[in-house]
Amino acid sequence: MTTDRDEIDDSTAPLIEHLAELRSRLIYSVVAFAVAMVACFAIAGPIFNFLAAPIAGLLVAHGQEPQLIFTGLQQGFMTQVRISVFGGFIAAFPVIGYQLWRFVAPGLYRKEKRAFLPFILASPLLFLLGCAFAFYVVIPLAYDFFLGFQQFGTGTPVEGQQDVEIQFLGTINEYLSLTMKFMIAFGLCFQLPVALTLMGIAGLVSARSLSKFRRYAVVLMLITAAMVTPGPDVISQLILFAAIYPLYEISILLVRSVERKREAELRAAGLWDEDLEGARDGT
Repeated sequence: MTTDRDEIDDSTAPLIEHLAELRSRLIYSVVAFAVAMVACFAIAGPIFNFLAAPIAGLLVAHGQEPQLIFTGLQQGFMTQVRISVFGGFIAAFPVIGYQLWRFVAPGLYRKEKRAFLPFILASPLLFLLGCAFAFYVVIPLAYDFFLGFQQFGTGTPVEGQQDVEIQFLGTINEYLSLTMKFMIAFGLCFQLPVALTLMGIAGLVSARSLSKFRRYAVVLMLITAAMVTPGPDVISQLILFAAIYPLYEISILLVRSVERKREAELRAAGLWDEDLEGARDGT
């Protein structure tokens, strides 16, 4: 018969050994981030060209030159630094996540490892999916909306009034900042299924409570979409809401699946209490 002591790998190590293990994991993570950042700095130009592809295509569609400017002498260099930091963190994230898992895993039961590992793997994938959704769907729509406020000469000015042209002359720093905000906002919002399902595993929420909270969740999603999307762009806010709401429904299904699995295990062990569960659900 296996005991709890057998199921936990090595949780009785002295505090100094845990601190030494934490230090080594942090060192590996920092080294991976530094290497990835240097590599991204070396190819910052192609990375920026990739990130600038949406605005470049839209400018060409509006009959303008696909160009951005910088107004400060140091802005070009600092933009490359920001690209290297952002790209370095994304490139090194698998290594950082692996080091975090190696530090936490020895203190978990085997059953807990099997429960949490899929969510640890799903989290970066959902983040990348959110970033891709923002880059390929939301950003082109939002930037086309913003560019629509340009004003060019009509050729028929009103008498006594001269046309004033309003043309977009974007700086690389402003464009990169706005693009990264969009991508990070959508990447974080796509973590909703992971967060709610883990809360369901911990017993903090239930599928029934999430279903009852749905109407309030819709309001919170709209508020969140208005807060995390840059600028007063209603289109991008509605798109973010339309992306988050299905994730909320998927979260309810995942939590319900966790509850059914837990119920089956408790029934098999003869520990299921119908009265207690009915009281929790309010039935």
